[in-house]
Amino acid sequence: MARVWEHPFLNVFRHFKVDEWKRSTKEGDVATVMDNTLKCTVYRIRGSVSASNYIQLPKTSTQSLGLTGRYLYVLFRPLSTKHFIIHLDLSTKDGQVIRVSLSNLFKEFKSTATWLQFPFICEAGMSRKDLAGVAPPGARWTCLQLDLHDILLVYLNLHYSHLKRVRLCSSLLVRSLYTSDLCFDPAVTVTEARQARLPVTPMPREMAFPVPKGESWHDRYVHIRYPSNSSVAASEPVQKSCFPPKAVFPRHVPQLLSHLVTFSKPKQDKVSPEVQMLGPTASYRAPSAPGPLPEESLSCEHSEVSSVSGPNGHSREPSACTDATDKHAADNGLQVSVRKLAVVATDLEDVAMHESFLPDPVLRLKGVIGFGGHSTKWALWTKDGSAVVYPCHAVIVVLHVDSCEQRFFLGHTDKVSALALDGSNSLLASAQTQTPSMLRLWDFQTGDCLSLFRSPVHTVCSLSFSNSGALLCGVGKDHHGRTMVVVWDMDQVRQGGEAVILTKVHTDIDIQAFEVASFDETRMVSCGRGSVRLWRLRSGGLRSCPVDLGEHHTLEFTDLAFGQAQDSHTLYVCSRSGHILEIDHQRMAVQHTRRLLPMQTPGSPLPQKQTFSSGPGIAISSLSVSQAACAVGSEDGYLRLWPLDFSSVLLEAEHEGPISSVRLSPDGLHVLSTTSSGHLGFLDIPSREYSVLMRSHTALVLALAIECSRGQLATVSRDQTVRIWDLATLQQLYDFTSPEEAPCAVAFHPKQPIFFCGFSSGAIRSFSLEVAEVLVEHRCHRGAITGLVASPDGSLLFSTCSQGTLSQYHCVSTCSRVLHVAANVVCQDTCLSPNALTVSGDSHLLAFVGPSKYTVTIKDASSLDNLLQVDVSTLDVGSSRLDSAVALCFGPAPPSHLLVSTSSNKVVVLDSTSGRVVRELSGVYPMTCPSLALSGDARFLLTAADRAIKVWDYSMKTGPDCQVYIGHSEPVQAVAFTPDQQQLLSVGDAIFFWDILAFPESIQGSPGVPLTCDAGLNARQLEDPVSGANGLPRQQVPVPSQTPPPWLGICAGPSEGSDGGQSTRRARAQPAVRPDSYKHFTARYKASQMAKNVSFPAAGDELLHLKTVVGYNGNGRANVIWRPDTGFFAYTCGRLVVVEDLHSGAQQHWFGHPEEISTLALSHDAQVLASASGRGGSTSYCQIRVWDVPGGSCQQLLSHHCTAVQALAFSLDDRLLVTLGDYGDCTLALWSTATYELVSSTHLLEPVHGVAFNPWDTSELACVGQGTLTWWLMQHCGSDINLQTHQEPIPEAVGAGELTSLCYGAEPLLYCGSNAGQICVWDTRARRCFLAWGADSGEIGVLLCSGSRLVSGSNTRRLRLWAVGAVPELRRKGSGASSVFMERELTLDGAIVSAVFHDSMDMGVVGTTAGTLWYVSWTEGTSTRLISGHRSKVNEVVFSPSESHCATCGDDGSVRVWSLASMELVIQFQVLNQSCLCLAWSPTSCGHPEQQHVAAGYSDGTLRVFNISQTAMELKMHPHPAALTAIFFSADGQTILSGDKDGLIAVSCPRTGMTVRVLSDHRGARISTIQSTNKEYKEFGVEGTDLWLAASGDQRVSIWASDWLQGHCELVDWLSFPAPTLLEDPGCPPPSLAAFCPWDRALLVCTGLGPHPEVIFYSLRQKQVVEKIPLPFFAISLSLSPGARLIAIGFTERVLRLVDCVTEATQDFAGHDDWVQLCRFTPSAHLLFTAAHNEILVWEVTGS
Repeated sequence: MARVWEHPFLNVFRHFKVDEWKRSTKEGDVATVMDNTLKCTVYRIRGSVSASNYIQLPKTSTQSLGLTGRYLYVLFRPLSTKHFIIHLDLSTKDGQVIRVSLSNLFKEFKSTATWLQFPFICEAGMSRKDLAGVAPPGARWTCLQLDLHDILLVYLNLHYSHLKRVRLCSSLLVRSLYTSDLCFDPAVTVTEARQARLPVTPMPREMAFPVPKGESWHDRYVHIRYPSNSSVAASEPVQKSCFPPKAVFPRHVPQLLSHLVTFSKPKQDKVSPEVQMLGPTASYRAPSAPGPLPEESLSCEHSEVSSVSGPNGHSREPSACTDATDKHAADNGLQVSVRKLAVVATDLEDVAMHESFLPDPVLRLKGVIGFGGHSTKWALWTKDGSAVVYPCHAVIVVLHVDSCEQRFFLGHTDKVSALALDGSNSLLASAQTQTPSMLRLWDFQTGDCLSLFRSPVHTVCSLSFSNSGALLCGVGKDHHGRTMVVVWDMDQVRQGGEAVILTKVHTDIDIQAFEVASFDETRMVSCGRGSVRLWRLRSGGLRSCPVDLGEHHTLEFTDLAFGQAQDSHTLYVCSRSGHILEIDHQRMAVQHTRRLLPMQTPGSPLPQKQTFSSGPGIAISSLSVSQAACAVGSEDGYLRLWPLDFSSVLLEAEHEGPISSVRLSPDGLHVLSTTSSGHLGFLDIPSREYSVLMRSHTALVLALAIECSRGQLATVSRDQTVRIWDLATLQQLYDFTSPEEAPCAVAFHPKQPIFFCGFSSGAIRSFSLEVAEVLVEHRCHRGAITGLVASPDGSLLFSTCSQGTLSQYHCVSTCSRVLHVAANVVCQDTCLSPNALTVSGDSHLLAFVGPSKYTVTIKDASSLDNLLQVDVSTLDVGSSRLDSAVALCFGPAPPSHLLVSTSSNKVVVLDSTSGRVVRELSGVYPMTCPSLALSGDARFLLTAADRAIKVWDYSMKTGPDCQVYIGHSEPVQAVAFTPDQQQLLSVGDAIFFWDILAFPESIQGSPGVPLTCDAGLNARQLEDPVSGANGLPRQQVPVPSQTPPPWLGICAGPSEGSDGGQSTRRARAQPAVRPDSYKHFTARYKASQMAKNVSFPAAGDELLHLKTVVGYNGNGRANVIWRPDTGFFAYTCGRLVVVEDLHSGAQQHWFGHPEEISTLALSHDAQVLASASGRGGSTSYCQIRVWDVPGGSCQQLLSHHCTAVQALAFSLDDRLLVTLGDYGDCTLALWSTATYELVSSTHLLEPVHGVAFNPWDTSELACVGQGTLTWWLMQHCGSDINLQTHQEPIPEAVGAGELTSLCYGAEPLLYCGSNAGQICVWDTRARRCFLAWGADSGEIGVLLCSGSRLVSGSNTRRLRLWAVGAVPELRRKGSGASSVFMERELTLDGAIVSAVFHDSMDMGVVGTTAGTLWYVSWTEGTSTRLISGHRSKVNEVVFSPSESHCATCGDDGSVRVWSLASMELVIQFQVLNQSCLCLAWSPTSCGHPEQQHVAAGYSDGTLRVFNISQTAMELKMHPHPAALTAIFFSADGQTILSGDKDGLIAVSCPRTGMTVRVLSDHRGARISTIQSTNKEYKEFGVEGTDLWLAASGDQRVSIWASDWLQGHCELVDWLSFPAPTLLEDPGCPPPSLAAFCPWDRALLVCTGLGPHPEVIFYSLRQKQVVEKIPLPFFAISLSLSPGARLIAIGFTERVLRLVDCVTEATQDFAGHDDWVQLCRFTPSAHLLFTAAHNEILVWEVTGS
């Protein structure tokens, strides 16, 4: 499909400005004339020789039009009695270039592999013999409509990509060329079609021929449409497929006949070709259209098709389904072939040990747009002249001039300052600017770095090899600024040694150029200001002598070159004054002097050809000499080629800027030139054509935007230009310059050929890409534009500026208009990243940084209503400054997550609806990350900071793996994924294109395994298990196979050692390799271990009862149970099974699992639930628990599998339970539900992804895995069961590598999903696959079927409902026409891992990897969030004084306010790129009880105060240079006490925002606790009404009395304890915790102080420890109940302990999946909140 800017059509002549002849070329007799018929100006091309008279687009052969429209419209008229030729160069998807020629010169059709020649017959109704040859008199204007797609497909079996080049040769008149994806009818006008409601697409007015009133269009003009049988109805646009089927060559090829075609009465083409098809024909269908698989009895027959109509055949009536169904499914079949994918895994033993799921490397640099950096003078030819070597900042690029392919030398960390290539092209030397300058020597052929060494020259400005490569000379400045010349010996480098300095010389002369003589490597020459010197290396020393320049001794010489003649002793030197000196270097004398001068005739505004004379000269910057010519580049932008006698200029080429260097190729036929404006190209001397190799920005690139449909990239730079690039060719398309104001931000319109640009003046301008002009300008802003983004649906545009203004525009039409302007809502920071403004993928949400850089606001995109505002200033406890939001990015698909990078080097993921912290990536960079991007499949996260980019395996739940890539020499400003998700871009000093070498999540299946694929035309590519994104677009839809699948019978008995009970497990010699499937369970990494020998209270005696669990485990697989008939609803969260009443929200919790639960299964009578968890630290097997559903108790405990349990299933009669081990276990076990004894166990040779019992035969079950479907037949032998297996391989025609899911449908159907997105249907009686269709682009992990409806869920986050009622009939009849269609589709927030639906399939519950449970209603087409928990660490919980609400904060930078009664999220405040580490709720004594405030401390040292009543941030302060770790309000609420990680305590006033005092007594240790309470004024002998404490990580506690209104603060007591001993991790001591005792204010309760784990009670009155309570472990969290004398203590051993301080009795409680980092009693002491990582558990205190 054509890119959006080419839609609905593109005027090629206007787009490429043919009238200016800058981007096109004309040759011979080409002129513009006025045509009387069309009443407009047309181009006349005439001449007897067609090859010498033509118009060509584009100008040079190395350029490409890049037009992807399917139809090409040529509006032309052949000149009477003349011949004409039209040449079209078409590029195919595999990179071939095919020439299609049409001419009345041709007598017959001819074709080769690269050329199609069509004879053009000018009129219909006459014999071909009469019409062959010249155009007849009175030839009419013709609209020639060519279907480029079908021409290549039918005649050459190739797939059309784009139009590369057009040449129109004499003799003809041409009005213009147009491309489009629409099939226009030229005889129908827009008005006629609208009035008569004709089902046609009328010709646009711009393209239409004028028709006088009363006349017929066909009487005046000719319309030729070829091929005439269009594959698409004229009323509909073309639906372009990625890779059409393979077509055989036609026997008879038609000629182009100029017959009249009208829509109402179309004429039949008399020469429609007949195509003979070999073998059974098959329809080509869209991915949602199934293709039946043939029966075994089918034989290869010959069938004929009457005509060829393209890849889709005739259009069909579309099915009643969504847009995923192809509306033009074919009736006519084309022969299709599918090749099997070959995957080879190497070094499995080594690979299996890797933990990273990313390949190494995951990125490969594909292309770089840029040139120069430090200097634009370095560009070298290779020895054979086929490639050019040049630096692009820190990267050295080798560009092949014919193919434009690039290869790279990577390793420099700063800009390359000099290059040199030896004569044999074996060594490449490069130096970088960073002082002291580092030199690298490369093997030029392999790209390996042979040597890296430091130069004595601080800044190398020139390098030169001797011809043999034995010597390398470098010139530069030393640290004193003196010029130094260094000579290195290269002999040892070639043998693996180091470069040896032969000599180095200091000199006071200026050196601008230095070169070693090619004829004698001991001789060198240099030139500079007032100096030309000859150098000689002799006896280890380097000596020089000057050339006597005479009167020219004051010139500034810029470059030099030796003459190339064998007997020549001439040295050529040029100067900035325009002089060229010819010097005999043997005689050391100047032979000739010439000067380049401008010549301008009177009255002529342009200079004429230049000569050498006297007068003001033109500055020459570079020269190069061959055996016959001298190329000169000057600062006036001209490249001139002279003969060696300089008698007259041979060629000249004007450039866009001053020329920096010129180089003649070794054969002397090409001249390479560079300019200071970043232009690199070469002049072909024989053809006199100039080819542009590279254009580049000349300053830092600030921002980018990608156009999804047209494949274009827009960039803005500090060089004050906006440039549009073609992503396919890396060539510049447009260049917009704004000398008076700098562009700051750019955005494409998603649906129109328009882009928007924001400028430093505050202007927003809309530019048309069709006419290259400004459409509209808006000036709503007063400051520089800091953000610009368009909504994905193309309806709205948003902009922000440095003055804090947000503007909204309506941009549906071409001329956008302003809708809203809001002042002071955006952060007023001119240095704000353009990524600080973003719109969600569904166009519903707008997020930006503001109103300060510490706040992130989320608004409704349409109404601009505030939805959420979050303070992010103190997220990182390890930061020494206030945290601020830097960049934002919405995740894919609604409801999207918002990713925020913070100044504290974190990326936090927020739920954009509730503001919850979903996830956090810490330590993203040691500095701020100004840009981030998430791939469309949510598989890869891309972050950038400083000069590096990081790629994260975003699907990993804990400790995400990442890789770092360098190459930029300046900070990376922006990163983005390309629309196809196969590449990514990074911009800064240059534009880098990176190939992604992994298909998302497939790497997770095989960590580190290199994959080699048969990359044939129809080879299926590996696909991503979680995201489903292919490495390349899928090349074939499912098609029938020619033979039925073979039958394989394999008998398998019980595994070794099986005696009917527990089987003996065999140890595996090699670690298992994870398969290519996302279905396999991956537990979150935890450093903690479950405590041993912990006793729990007896039933009925517990002081705590678990009331609520917040969260759902998205790591699990099939871990949701719902029975609509009984209302039973269960899911897992960590190691708990949560049974919830969907009406009341009440929960039951089933304890017992030691580790995270992987999967669930419910018996068919709903009386038994089975759950499985991973292996614990002290156990050797996984744990399977069998629960009694009515009683909620555990009946049985089973253990058999070693690593993890992949799936559980009950037989239909509930007599058997099957358990399937994961890829590391590879065991299938059967259990009797009567006794829960193991009755059979079988070791599997390969991992199995899913298992299901046959609902019609309880003695059979099916498994899916790698390449096969396996049926297991159970044979009862007494109490034991023997398993006999039958395997069926997947038919090659299905194109699926692995089957990953299965479910039974109507008898006898079995549906299976694959990792390639196919669903195949099997007949369980015949054991054959008879139907398959492409249901998704990713792996299908969930399949459910009931009646005539099927639900599929995949790792592309798509949930689809299919109508499969016709499939049983298809099994009997074998017809696949319209058998399956998609009814509904929903996109959720993560890969689908669990699903359960009502029998009617109208409603269900679905779980995703994002940790969300959704209620899905197919009837309404909606998805409603049921449960969504935290996905990052929770740091604090505080409560309102009235106990109506609570607030939580997390590492994601969010502050969330919950309703305490229902635990529903009420408010969320979000601060991006920061972690919120501490919270405090204001007390009621503030005097305004209705004003509820929450103070939050962030990782950047900021403190924010939120008004809960008004849902707004009232105050932001920055009292600390480091991360805040503790915060508390004073007793009266008028003062805030805060402590940071460096031990500073700040006293701040929330009314004024001022910090009134800073205490540094704890400096050097982290403040872990601050608490304040009331006291009598002179209690404890000190004045003040406030008593507060601070505890720090060095085991010290200080107690203070203060009266803040009087400015009084006095130390009451100071406690210091020895450090803990016997720590497992001495580098991570337990926190020092302290709190005032609620029942005795004079009592201090501490833990983490002293050498032993204990609770210490310290009396402030007695000044001593009065009591100690020992603990089993060191505490990490502490809370005291305000009611009963209870203390809650959390341990790293996942245990919560409750201590009764009266009786010293203790009770321990389990249920946490990680260490209990947080304990907090509510003010009423009725509830206790605990947190383990991201799980929040709410306990009811029964003993209070």
